[in-house]
Amino acid sequence: MIPVQLILKNFLSYRDATLDFGGLHTACICGSNGAGKSSLLEAITWAIWGESRATVEDDVIYSGAKEVRVDFIFHNNQQTYRVIRTRVRGATSILEFQIETPAGFRPLTGKGVRATQDVILQHIKLDYDTFINSAYLRQGRADEFMLKRPTERKEILAELLKLNQYDQLEERAKDYSKQYKGRLEELERSLEQIKTQLQQRETTQAQRVELEVQLDKLQQQQAFDNIQLQSLQVVQHQRQSWEQQLSFVRQQYQNLSQDCDRLHKEQLTVQSQLADLETTLNQESEITTGYAEYQSLQSQEEAFATKFAQHTQATGLRQQQQQQLNKQIQTLERQLQQSQAQLEALEQQEREIQQTLTKSPEVETALAQLATARNHLSHLDQLQMQVNPLLQQRATLQTQLDRTHAGLVARLEQLQNTENQLQNQNRRQPQLQQAVMDVGVQIEELEKKRVYLQRVQEKGQERRHFIERLRTTQKDYEKLLGELEQKLQMLQNPDALCPLCERPLDEHHWSRVIQKTQLEYEDTQGQFWVVREQMAVSDKEIQILRQEYREISQQLAVYDTLREKRGQLAAQLQATTDIQEQLRQLGLEREHLERSLQGNYAPDKQAELQQLDEYLQQLNYSEQDHALARNEVERCRWAEIKQGQIREAIKRQTQLAARKPELQANIEQLKERIQSEQTDSDIAKQIEALTVQLAELNYSSEQHNHLRQAVRESQSWQLRYQQFLSAQQQYPQLQTRLQDLASSQNTRLADQQNLASQIDSIVEQLKLTANPVDQINALEQQIAIRRRELDEKIANLGRLEQLIHQLETLQIQYEQEQEQLQSCKQQQRVYQELAQAFGKNGIQALMIENVLPQLEAETNQLLSRLSANQLHVQFVTQKAGRSGKSSKKNAKLIDTLDILIADARGTRAYETYSGGEAFRINFAIRLALAKLLAQRAGAALQLLIIDEGFGTQDTEGCDRLIASINAIATDFACILTVTHMPHLKEAFQARIEVNKTQQGSQISLLI
Repeated sequence: MIPVQLILKNFLSYRDATLDFGGLHTACICGSNGAGKSSLLEAITWAIWGESRATVEDDVIYSGAKEVRVDFIFHNNQQTYRVIRTRVRGATSILEFQIETPAGFRPLTGKGVRATQDVILQHIKLDYDTFINSAYLRQGRADEFMLKRPTERKEILAELLKLNQYDQLEERAKDYSKQYKGRLEELERSLEQIKTQLQQRETTQAQRVELEVQLDKLQQQQAFDNIQLQSLQVVQHQRQSWEQQLSFVRQQYQNLSQDCDRLHKEQLTVQSQLADLETTLNQESEITTGYAEYQSLQSQEEAFATKFAQHTQATGLRQQQQQQLNKQIQTLERQLQQSQAQLEALEQQEREIQQTLTKSPEVETALAQLATARNHLSHLDQLQMQVNPLLQQRATLQTQLDRTHAGLVARLEQLQNTENQLQNQNRRQPQLQQAVMDVGVQIEELEKKRVYLQRVQEKGQERRHFIERLRTTQKDYEKLLGELEQKLQMLQNPDALCPLCERPLDEHHWSRVIQKTQLEYEDTQGQFWVVREQMAVSDKEIQILRQEYREISQQLAVYDTLREKRGQLAAQLQATTDIQEQLRQLGLEREHLERSLQGNYAPDKQAELQQLDEYLQQLNYSEQDHALARNEVERCRWAEIKQGQIREAIKRQTQLAARKPELQANIEQLKERIQSEQTDSDIAKQIEALTVQLAELNYSSEQHNHLRQAVRESQSWQLRYQQFLSAQQQYPQLQTRLQDLASSQNTRLADQQNLASQIDSIVEQLKLTANPVDQINALEQQIAIRRRELDEKIANLGRLEQLIHQLETLQIQYEQEQEQLQSCKQQQRVYQELAQAFGKNGIQALMIENVLPQLEAETNQLLSRLSANQLHVQFVTQKAGRSGKSSKKNAKLIDTLDILIADARGTRAYETYSGGEAFRINFAIRLALAKLLAQRAGAALQLLIIDEGFGTQDTEGCDRLIASINAIATDFACILTVTHMPHLKEAFQARIEVNKTQQGSQISLLI
């Protein structure tokens, strides 16, 4: 991917900027910190992959803008592409992907942002992670790969090669293996249970056959008993029919007997009724005479009842009229009582008014006193209006004087406190001088210890470097011992070849080679143990130096505190030199304040206060006299109230004098109306007429009662007369009823005799036929017992058949689960092997083993150009393991990732190389990794971006960086270096300068 043009609009710190990469091969992006250099690179990653340092997508939009857009045109695989990514604040992003054709840019945009992103990745063959680990070099991490331990180097390499996906596959394979293992255990338990159950199959079959034989025998016996029971039930049914017929005939016989008895009783009743009717009919003349006398008495009683109704009506009407007259008279009497009560109230009010009028002279005297008191109070109110502003002014002046006095007193106290403090400090001057000298002595001693501590630290550093070299030497010896041990192991074979010329050895040469190899092995082993002893001695020396370093560091912990204390004491000592002058000035100011406090402060305000006091004394106003005047006015105000009451009493007396004759005349008029109502009113006349009408009726209640009693006594003749008439009608009917009853009784007696003969015949037949009830009950009980036995046998047979069916199903399940068991075992073995293959020691190790030769070759190729063929690296992936118990011949090889570096003087440790050599080694390895990642992604590494992580380098380090970039410039189509260092940017002919302005970051291209 080779950049062609970058157009920014409202992206991060850029408002509107365009950058053309045409003609740029090696360029420097420079500018001050925060100007927006890295934002240019983030614009490229945001346009292509939508990735940036912003945690929220809207944060890439320029502050205050609503929309961001980035257009990026680049070459890739001899094609020109354009990516346009836009975003509106608060909305989703829009992504367009285009390819250049002779007719212009043709869209390759997919359906949606994700689909378009996939199309872009298919064309450029680089994802974001691969890009930042290959084309984007962060220089601050250039030596990170070399400084890591071998195991950590493998982890970094695996991460860069994206081998972590195999870790996920390993975990998934392990999970599937565990699942199949659990399924295996479950199937094995299930098969064991099924096998145990299938062992009962033959026993169950035998039980079913035996049970079927028993069922056949029981069913035959049951059929024979059922036939016998049916024959007995036929006999029982016939006997039951005869018994039912006998019961029916006997019931009819009993009914006929009851009918005969009922008919006989009815005959006796009818004969009794005929005798009673004959007696009544024989008393005809007597009943007729008594009934005529009853009718005469009833007519007389009806006439008296008419008079009684008229008498009652007149009496009630007279009572109503009398009640109405009494109500009218009572109303007039109440009005009379009210008028009399009003007259008494008027007389009482006249007496009270007369008492009020007798106090008039006393009230007039009090009114004169009230007028005098009010005049005096008005004069005092006017004085108060003049005095109040003067009093407020005096209070203000007094407050100001008090504040001035308080301020002078506070200042005087402050001066006294300050003077006391200065005197105390003056007395402490010798002590401060001695303290400064003591602290200075302690600091000198600690500074000597600091120098000694630095020497201890340098010595410790020297020992650590020596240990690192010893470790490198130890690794070399371990490797050599492993090779010698492998050589000796190979020579143990009788047909062994010469390790140098690979020719067959005779016995003499074979023994010489073995002896020489063993001597070399023993010499190397001796040197190895010497190195081990030197490392042990160095470790002890480092521990001693560390202990000494800790002790001295503890002693130096107070160094900064003592320096700070010395500074404070020196400042305090310097401050005591001018204390005498300060004390003299404070004494003068204190004497001035004391004189002022004796009364010489604020003379203008004190004079104004004295004038106000004199004027107030002339006005002669007293608040106490004012309050007494108010009390006097309040005390005499009752006279005004009484004066109003006297005026109201005179007015009321006139009204009462006019009202009294009117009430007296009304009382006399009401007395006359009461007398007139009692004698001359219409109601009184109506009462008199009703009294005359009652006298004319001449009604006697005693005679009426005697007549009523006679009517009640003769009422029995009316009943007897009605009975006589009824007897005349019933007598012929009863005679006919008596004849009918006699005929019915004779018929029922004949039927009764017939039924008696039928009963005798049926009883005789029942005696001749035996009763089979006992036999039937015994057979039914025997059949029920056998039925229960049959049901139990059938239920057992059903259970056995169900069990046999279940066992057949279990047999099928057993065969299926056996097949599943074999399949699970196979799957579990497959996933176990996959887990091992996907693990660190499987495909990942194999891929690293395959990648490392390519990485080593690419690194050495770059390193030869950077160092003029002076440096060479080698990646070692295995070494002999350390084992105290096993011999060197049987030592295991362990995985590692050691980097051996060789120059003209041989193979040495990385730490022993100079800064320039170490930098070139780091840069070559990092660049080789970048190329390797790009090649694995299927893309050519044509763009290289080096960010300003080398800002921590000194001038020599920057020169090495520039030399390295120039050495590899021919391998890339475009190299961009980001820096803010002036002396570094001057080394590049093409520069992209970025400046921060109020209108956003601006770009200027210098070629």
